[in-house]
Amino acid sequence: MTINTLIIDDHPLIVEANKIALKKLASINEDINFSIKTANSCDSAVNIIDNFSKKESLNLVFLDIRLNPSKDGKIISGEDLGIKIRNQFQDVKIIVITTFNDNTRLNSILKSIDPDSLMVKNDLTPKNLIKAIEAVLNNDTYYCKTTSKLIRALIKNNITLDDLDRRIIYQLSIGTKMNELPDILQFSLGGIEKRKRRLQDIFNVSSRDDRQLIHIAREKGFI
Repeated sequence: MTINTLIIDDHPLIVEANKIALKKLASINEDINFSIKTANSCDSAVNIIDNFSKKESLNLVFLDIRLNPSKDGKIISGEDLGIKIRNQFQDVKIIVITTFNDNTRLNSILKSIDPDSLMVKNDLTPKNLIKAIEAVLNNDTYYCKTTSKLIRALIKNNITLDDLDRRIIYQLSIGTKMNELPDILQFSLGGIEKRKRRLQDIFNVSSRDDRQLIHIAREKGFI
């Protein structure tokens, strides 16, 4: 069985670690063969994803979240890539490997992508990476120790950011004025202002200055 696999990460060491784990798993399972493609940016990932959708199915994805936005600004981070992949491939398995361990950020990833495995890079070992791959290929989920602890905390705090929230933050971060947002986001100015006040509350921003909101959102990995 050939498993079409895409590794999306801009860190060569992580890409190589994923390849080694796949090679190891294939060596102990003669019936499994991994056909691997790699992407180190949102743009290169989109190109591969779209070509897959035209020709064949994508079965397994390793996804980093901290990626620079695409050149056209439509894909802000790896989270948007994950949503795109979910929409295009019904049965794909997604393993998210991220540096983020903030409750709000992880909650957003869980809600938007619904990954089959969510792992924090600091917890990543060859052993648990192989366990994660085996689990998702067997239609199970796998979380590392840190993620499991955070998920329990998330049950008590169900705050999440949707696509519009993230796009508001992104547009503000690149200098877009509030009065320009309705045309760009196709949403009313009143609705956008209400969303921004909610974001300020979520991130506990005391100042109404957008710079503080952008700074904290960037720290938490939303831009």
